[in-house]
Amino acid sequence: MQLGLESLIDTKLAAHVEECRAAHAVPEARKGPSTPDELREARARRDAGSSPVASSAVEEVAEAAGRQVPVRILAPRDAVPRGVLLDIHGGGFYMGAAAWGDARNQRLADALGIAVVSVDYRLAPEHPWPAAPDDCETAALWLLGRAEARFGPTRPAIGGFSAGATLAVTTLLRLRDRGLGDAFAGAALQFGAYDLSGLTPAGRLISDEYFIRAYAGHAADRTTPDISPVFGDLRGLPPVLMVVGSKDVLLEDNMAMAARVSAAGGDVDLRVYPEAPHGFTSRTTGMAEAALHDIECWLADRCSATSR
Repeated sequence: MQLGLESLIDTKLAAHVEECRAAHAVPEARKGPSTPDELREARARRDAGSSPVASSAVEEVAEAAGRQVPVRILAPRDAVPRGVLLDIHGGGFYMGAAAWGDARNQRLADALGIAVVSVDYRLAPEHPWPAAPDDCETAALWLLGRAEARFGPTRPAIGGFSAGATLAVTTLLRLRDRGLGDAFAGAALQFGAYDLSGLTPAGRLISDEYFIRAYAGHAADRTTPDISPVFGDLRGLPPVLMVVGSKDVLLEDNMAMAARVSAAGGDVDLRVYPEAPHGFTSRTTGMAEAALHDIECWLADRCSATSR
């Protein structure tokens, strides 16, 4: 067997390389806010710069296992849902909101004919670990209790973007430990951070970033799989799609996670997008469009091929 970065890249993506390189020629700052004051300023700037977007999202409160969490539900505009995706937004565990993903989630809902349920989990540092995974587990349990009756007979899928991908994996591990390892049909993960301990070579690349201290700096051991899932027992996970750019600081982390899932007997499809940095799927480029199309096709297979 030969394994190299080139083998993980679709040759057809070469058509988008120059545009992608140009779009990211002046990269956004990799590091996020580095102090509580900077975080407050970043949140304020983001809120001030956010323009209202027309959305048909329905807001509900999910309740399960004695906990509650707000969720946003987007349905396909021209069809009855035939499945459902649990979406977990990104933002470094300390920024973001479910509403930020409305446009992306509406696209998924319309393209696949499914509903998308997005979790408004609590943010650090006001609510550090385990608040976010508690909230995501709550939403997952709530969804599993009503998915078939409300959204169709196929098993739900789960997806996450950046920190949301990390939380998607911790949610699956929690469900597996509850005996619900086959409850979800698949997981579409975009450039997650799977080692927040700083003990692996991949984890050391981001070990000095404030978001880790804000989220899990109080934890006595950040190798606990509920924080850094790369250290966990990864047996019994559903099929996984992993999307990451070749210029992402988390590339090595994603490759290590994919290898561990595979070594545990899991079904993992790792796709690397050339010249793409962290968060590239949120930009308007051919490379981003190709990745989003790949995600939609992969999820369509999971949603249509699995019934209860």
